[in-house]
Amino acid sequence: MEKTDIKNLTLQYLEAYISGLGKERFRAKQIFKWLYQMDAMSFDEMTNVSKEFRAVLQERAEISNLIPEAVEASADGTRKYLFRLKDGSAVESVLIPDEGRNTLCISSQVGCAMQCAFCLTGTFGLERNLTTAEIVNQVCAVKREHPVNNIVFMGMGEPLHNLAGVIPAVKILTDPDGFQLSTRKVTVSTSGLVPEMAELGRGCTVNLAVSLNATTDEVRDQIMPINRRYPLKELLAACKAFPLPSRRWITMEYVMIRDLNDTLEDAKRLVRLISNIPSKVNLIPFNEHEGCGFKTPTQESIDRFHKYLLDKNVTVITRSSRGGDISAACGQLKGKLDRKDEAD
Repeated sequence: MEKTDIKNLTLQYLEAYISGLGKERFRAKQIFKWLYQMDAMSFDEMTNVSKEFRAVLQERAEISNLIPEAVEASADGTRKYLFRLKDGSAVESVLIPDEGRNTLCISSQVGCAMQCAFCLTGTFGLERNLTTAEIVNQVCAVKREHPVNNIVFMGMGEPLHNLAGVIPAVKILTDPDGFQLSTRKVTVSTSGLVPEMAELGRGCTVNLAVSLNATTDEVRDQIMPINRRYPLKELLAACKAFPLPSRRWITMEYVMIRDLNDTLEDAKRLVRLISNIPSKVNLIPFNEHEGCGFKTPTQESIDRFHKYLLDKNVTVITRSSRGGDISAACGQLKGKLDRKDEAD
């Protein structure tokens, strides 16, 4: 009989599972805390659970775990983790330290099907979705070494293409008996899967980031194939309809590419597009990488774009590139270490 990986279960489903074994539902909270607050790797560690019940769990269930196969450290403090999965596939996570807090960028898929022209991960295509356990285990593994204050689903994969894994993972991360993260501290990014945006909003409370990257359908079609299915008008309507708690904003991510989407006219159109959406803008200068012909914008064009948004009272930050020396910057995650291992 195949064992149940209990890290695939939210607290609600763990309660049902425990009840199905003939035990009190409150035991689920005990187990949940052991998993995510005390990082238990075996049932034997759960000393407030009876020895008899631990034996039953040992027979029926398992606690999965991820251990980094390789860790690279950048000169700027960024750390990239390569995790080998049971089937031999690999994913990467990135820890970004910033002013006393650590943000962990986690993956939701092996590869990605979206094929955004500026992103290296998409060049591999999609191999498979990660399970909920594989998603939360990235957090467990990094937390053993460093505190984690924020989680962003901006690693390998399109999170909304894997809602079956992502929504339960968000619930575990934000559960008071789980990782205990505020919903303000967890952000899910999407390239623009419109129906799934509504499903995410119904399924959990979380911050939303939208990878916008263009102000016309013509340019967005060119760099983001998903736009041909859900053009800007539909995407922005979905943003406006997304359920936001009080005083929350949607983050509009805008990868700036030289001579493509970095003009003052683009800045003007961007202001018009988001004028009726509670939002803030992250400007991300494109990170050049091998095999891609796009170029990083000039500092002058970045500053001009940023200033125009500020002058129009748009909340905007220009994200500094982090971890570029270890291929950990935005759009660079690709399992490079994994490919090197295969070559060896």
